[in-house]
Amino acid sequence: MSNAPKSVERPMPRASIMEIEAYVPGKSAAPKGVKLHKLSSNETPLGASPHAVAAYQAMAGQLELYPDGSSTLLREAIGKRYGLDPARIVCGAGSDEILSLLTLAYAGPGDEGIFCRHGFLVYRIALLSVGAVPVVAEEVDLTANVDAILAKVTPRTKMVFLANPNNPTGTYLPAAEVTRLVQSLPAHVLLVLDAAYAEYVTRNDYAAGIELVAQYPNVVMTRTFSKIYGLANLRIGWCYAPEAVCDALNRIRGPFNVGGASIAAGVAAMEDGAHVAAAQAHNTEWLGWLTREISNLGIGVTPSVGNFILLHFAEEAGRNAKAADAFLTQRGLILRAVAAYELPHCLRLTIGSAEANKLVVEALREFMGKSVG
Repeated sequence: MSNAPKSVERPMPRASIMEIEAYVPGKSAAPKGVKLHKLSSNETPLGASPHAVAAYQAMAGQLELYPDGSSTLLREAIGKRYGLDPARIVCGAGSDEILSLLTLAYAGPGDEGIFCRHGFLVYRIALLSVGAVPVVAEEVDLTANVDAILAKVTPRTKMVFLANPNNPTGTYLPAAEVTRLVQSLPAHVLLVLDAAYAEYVTRNDYAAGIELVAQYPNVVMTRTFSKIYGLANLRIGWCYAPEAVCDALNRIRGPFNVGGASIAAGVAAMEDGAHVAAAQAHNTEWLGWLTREISNLGIGVTPSVGNFILLHFAEEAGRNAKAADAFLTQRGLILRAVAAYELPHCLRLTIGSAEANKLVVEALREFMGKSVG
């Protein structure tokens, strides 16, 4: 009898799964005894609408009941707010789930999906999870480029992901350019417009994608309640899509993929326009202020239309992004390192409360060795 060790047999995931680098959220801890200002996850400093909080709390006596599997009230509230047919809305556990469901429905082994160089990490993860091939289109000045995307289209292309505005750069494509992209794509290629930060954009030449979904059978727009609505903890996302796409998603999504308390809070949040307007006004004020103040310190800032800005640091030791991150963390100011986005010399700063914003500028001034005034 041979004494050679037997090969270990065990269930093995698909090879593409092992190519995935798991998504790592931004850190959220400060040194003991230091007040924490978490500016790493693009959360709103205004929190959730009081009406959404009350609606969530009112569901405490119904936790034993399954929620409405179709999220009917939430879809109707979204439809009323934007003038959309609720039948063409699908809700999910954050827009992340919608992105994954779209990939599962429209891509498979050997197919290709395109996204931009510094696009949301979930696109790559979603594609690899179904065995599809991630294809990267280069950007120009950290901004998506329609011609670069189109140059990557092949007969194997099934999907194009476009975050507009993009995270973590904060840049965007004007509506005319997105329309040019749609009109130039083959009809069988699904364009996914990820508009997670649409509510913050104040530019006249921007559009989230609603009109394009209404006109073209291969366009989907995804949105989230995690940003301006302040409901990140409840995981609520949605998409507006052609009927055929909604039909495909509803066949594969979980039967109760949005909780009842989330539905109730989402409805109340969607109806509280005053809270959203206050969040928009706060962001507009402090986005401009932080951009100016930090730029004056000699730190590069990418112009942003979202609720965050990308800061560029020098490459030399002691003045680089890693050093700045450590310096700020010691003061309880938690920013997002973005090396995973191929931006190792940058940090992403969420627009925070007035207190946090002022503290960040003061700390960065100290880090850069500049005196006040």
